[in-house]
Amino acid sequence: MNFYPVDEWATMSEDVMSDLSDGQEVILTEKGRPKVLMLSIPQGGFDETVRAVRSAKAMLALESMRRRAAKDGFMSDEEINTLIDEARAAV
Repeated sequence: MNFYPVDEWATMSEDVMSDLSDGQEVILTEKGRPKVLMLSIPQGGFDETVRAVRSAKAMLALESMRRRAAKDGFMSDEEINTLIDEARAAV
């Protein structure tokens, strides 16, 4: 995995493409912080790669929600049932 500053993209694009061709991941950074993840896509594997990336992003989002819920506290069964009752009554 190699890191390249975004502002150097124009002068380093050949190096980036070479790294990608070698199967490495490339991270573009902005002000030293990761902003973009680039990875090579195998021949004929575009759809599978996109699905895999989307699945990984969804898992990260779910894990983030779980951590936030654990930190903020969980709802009791009574609170959940009250919300369900209120939603049903609104219909």
